Amino acid sequence: MNEMKKLLYIIACIGLVVMTACNDFLDEDPKSSMTSAAYYKTEAQALSNVNYLYRNGAPGRLSNAGSAYLGPNASIDPMLTGYFTNSYEGQENICLYARLLTRQQNTSNVSSTMNDIWDNCYRAINVANGAIRYIPSISMASTTSSQLIAEAKFFRAFNYYYLVKTFGDVPLSTDPYESLDNIYLPRTEKATVYALIETDLKEAVETLPALTFAGNNHRITKYAAAMLLSNVYLRQNKYSDAAAMAKIVISSPHKLATNDDLALGSAYNKLRSTDDLDEVIYAQEFDAAINSGGWWPTYAFNSAAVSIFGTYSIFERPFGPTNRFLNVYKSDDLRIQPNQFFHWNYTNPATGKTWSSTTAGCWYYYDEEALLNSGKATKDWNFFRLAEALLVAAESIAQSEGVTSEAAGYLAQIKARADIHGKTVTQYQTELQSLSKDMFVKECWTERLREFPLEFKIWDDCTRTGMFPVVSETTPGTIEYVSLVGATNGSGAIFKESDLLWPISEDEMQRNPQLVQNTGY
Repeated sequence: MNEMKKLLYIIACIGLVVMTACNDFLDEDPKSSMTSAAYYKTEAQALSNVNYLYRNGAPGRLSNAGSAYLGPNASIDPMLTGYFTNSYEGQENICLYARLLTRQQNTSNVSSTMNDIWDNCYRAINVANGAIRYIPSISMASTTSSQLIAEAKFFRAFNYYYLVKTFGDVPLSTDPYESLDNIYLPRTEKATVYALIETDLKEAVETLPALTFAGNNHRITKYAAAMLLSNVYLRQNKYSDAAAMAKIVISSPHKLATNDDLALGSAYNKLRSTDDLDEVIYAQEFDAAINSGGWWPTYAFNSAAVSIFGTYSIFERPFGPTNRFLNVYKSDDLRIQPNQFFHWNYTNPATGKTWSSTTAGCWYYYDEEALLNSGKATKDWNFFRLAEALLVAAESIAQSEGVTSEAAGYLAQIKARADIHGKTVTQYQTELQSLSKDMFVKECWTERLREFPLEFKIWDDCTRTGMFPVVSETTPGTIEYVSLVGATNGSGAIFKESDLLWPISEDEMQRNPQLVQNTGY
């Protein structure tokens, strides 16, 4: 077997990873790389393989803070807008190339990250394919079998969706790799990939429990599947379908976090500090002993904070907004007030030492227990929140039906929660109904910018809408939307058609001769 085939075989086998049954859901310990046919024999084995999917592939690309200098893979995408930066981009060049839109002439420099995304997502897809094929033949309760298969389909869809957003057309396989036969696959048109994603998620919505994420022991639920499917539909401009899925989530037991006050008791501070809120639809679970959150707490500051704390040796801001981006907020929006999503000054309560910065630190990442005491991040990372379901529904209803009272009511809930003057949902709802369809949809886009600034969603919104938010440099709260291709990003670079996708890694191009590189790379 030549070296290339050896590597491919190893990747295929790793994708059929074997784990011992575990007492704690967080405790996942890969033990072997036997093939699925040899391994899928018991319910415990099936459960272990499905559990693997919670930690690997797409979820890890969004939540893995394993480096002090570079955030999760998904944190790099927003840098394409030029509105977000990595303070260590002199070392982490991929962030610089993204921000300056120069990836095309630096393909070899970004290949390792792209290889990481490709390999991790396809390993997870391979595990999911194995689970979907073999679990039906294992003796267990039919409800357990159905649920595990539905979870595997959710994760297969999640990983394919992440790949399609990143690379466009990608190889599609629903069979687990158990030999070297047919291991080199060409790219499949994304419409076909989307069809599989939709089919998998529809089954997951129908099968999985109608419970909150916390109420289902942190396992995937009907509402997590519906939330992901609403995003998939929205990206394809299937607005009626997107609205229907979002409304399933809205009618669920999930509820928006509320403001006890407009300071540390705000909804945004609850989202920052508290696990298992009813607003959270799906999150990455972290635990101090088994699977900690890595460097997340240090991302709340910049390097000047090293002398403020004794728990971490490195502080950088691998991901954070430029001052210009912060002009998406009007000055009286609660979310731009200090110690909500961002902060500029901090005093260590134990030592009295003070940190200050002219560039916003990311308060949303601040973890008091980890920074002041344990040095272990335990706060779960939120993937989907009810706030997003409300915004998806508002936009989708407006696009498919017009600016209805229902659409205005959903958007009004997000705006009212951020209002420091006590303006009510009803008042906002009445005002919003007077907007034209175009103005209302853009108001939905703007609220997404304001509500999810540190959750890596801005680039997805740019590519799905084909529009770029030009944030005023002088007037807070003023945003103009222009066509994405040809627009000037926040760092002065001009978007090209080839900027909409990442390149397939050079390693993968060498491994698979059937692949064709994305245009421009």
